[in-house]
Amino acid sequence: MPELPEVEALSVFLRDHAVGSVVGRIDVAALSALQTADPPITALQGRDITGSRRFGKFLTVDSGDLTMVTHLSRGGWLRWVDEPSPAPPKLGRGPLALRIHLFAPDATTPAIDLTEAGTRKRLAVWVVHDPRDVPGVARLGPDALDITVDDLAALLHGNTSRLKTVLVDQRVLAGIGNAYSDEILHTAQLSPFATAGRLTDDESAALHAAIRSVLTDAVARSVGQGAARLKAEKRSGLRVHARTGLPCPVCGDTVRQVEYTDRSFQYCPTCQTGGRILADRKLSRLLK
Repeated sequence: MPELPEVEALSVFLRDHAVGSVVGRIDVAALSALQTADPPITALQGRDITGSRRFGKFLTVDSGDLTMVTHLSRGGWLRWVDEPSPAPPKLGRGPLALRIHLFAPDATTPAIDLTEAGTRKRLAVWVVHDPRDVPGVARLGPDALDITVDDLAALLHGNTSRLKTVLVDQRVLAGIGNAYSDEILHTAQLSPFATAGRLTDDESAALHAAIRSVLTDAVARSVGQGAARLKAEKRSGLRVHARTGLPCPVCGDTVRQVEYTDRSFQYCPTCQTGGRILADRKLSRLLK
């Protein structure tokens, strides 16, 4: 799933490449992606693109008083196409969900493609006058890159959920997903199963510092990359996420995994849990 660094990089990419272009034809290949009907998606046609912003993991394409908001979900992505096919795509065929044809200031005619891999189609698009008209945006907590150490401690205070769960809850803190929460907890040397409200002041400060360092580094590595290279850039910077069975780059211990029904997370026992192996619910059920 694209998280804060990748969505921030995509927003910067759109500001650099799409602002000043005029929206041409819009091809909808997946009707399930459209979450609003008034204004219609076609209301963007003929308008100038004036900006792009990020709200947590939501991405916008701004056009004056209208904004297209998209959430790429788990399998979605944005692609920049220099020479798109002039033929409209077939409805419901392939990964393409939406194509926005552009008339660029340099007389080229590129396109913005929103695509989604897999069969579970969750990519979503809204056309609104204010991004906060999108329910998911309205519910977002403070942005992970903006929160202070004191505000973070206040958010965690009294929270009885596991720390991993809290970090990926967009209503608590916006922008962090499964991959970067693994990296943040590893950097802070905290257990994913720690109770959020029981962190000491030192642990809260370490968590805040890890959020800042991990996300800031990822944004720095991502911004300036072409949209097509961002996924590989993300993978290259990960130390524990998606590295089950490999040695921890800090201590050399084996990176372990906890697997749930449809997702998993990774951690280092030596760095994060005092050597304790966390219970894997899926594995435990298989062994019964």
